[in-house]
Amino acid sequence: MTATPAAERWADGLAAWAIPPAILDAAPESPWGFPPALFAASAREAMLVESPSRTRAAEALRPDGSVLDVGAGAGAASLRLAPPAGRLTAVDASADMLATFAALADERGVAHDEVLGAWPAVHDAVAVADVCVCHHVAYNVGDLHGFAMALTDRARRRVVVELTATHPQSSLNGFWRHFHQFERPEHPTADDAIAVLVEAGLEVGVERWTSPAFNANAERDVVVAFARRRLCLPVDREPEIDALLDDSAIMEPRSMVTLWWDGAG
Repeated sequence: MTATPAAERWADGLAAWAIPPAILDAAPESPWGFPPALFAASAREAMLVESPSRTRAAEALRPDGSVLDVGAGAGAASLRLAPPAGRLTAVDASADMLATFAALADERGVAHDEVLGAWPAVHDAVAVADVCVCHHVAYNVGDLHGFAMALTDRARRRVVVELTATHPQSSLNGFWRHFHQFERPEHPTADDAIAVLVEAGLEVGVERWTSPAFNANAERDVVVAFARRRLCLPVDREPEIDALLDDSAIMEPRSMVTLWWDGAG
């Protein structure tokens, strides 16, 4: 990892989000991973709406240009760019997510490629694209400096990164307090990410905005099950989660930040 002060603060802040071993060991199933159905619904929604992230990516694309989507999930970041994009390449560590992305790209009639693996480990297996997009991945990346520089190297014209203003799991902080009597951290935030990128020498554009909750149109039972897994709880606690859901931050609009900078050319 690049040992700049901002990069160290970022990595230390992320490390503080680790789930205590006693809670993790007692979890009936892994709290990690994402249900493809929830991400597919989010990707379909994203195709219908404009956002600062789409605007910043689209304005850097020529007709039939190419887009690299890192941590693509079901393709919410890139599918909305076709058109003007003519080819999309999705990178993700989940084969199920890539299959979902491919099916949605076929529905949209856009040429696509999929690369299975984690970024930047698969950097050399990916061709340069006009625009590189990376949405809601930053808070999973300890070496944000190295990750961002690898994105830049694979972008001909622009990199666009979208993230929540605070850690995406912070919407569950009230649940952690309720079920585990455990306080979650306050950092890192998007401002901490910006500091890392600036210290890396990137000229970063910043736009702050608000979006609906990630799960605003998802089936309620899917949202409840998703929260339960994240909280390391057994299925029999789902009614209690459901009772708390409407008054929780997980159902509220999200404060978002779009970051963009020039690619390597």
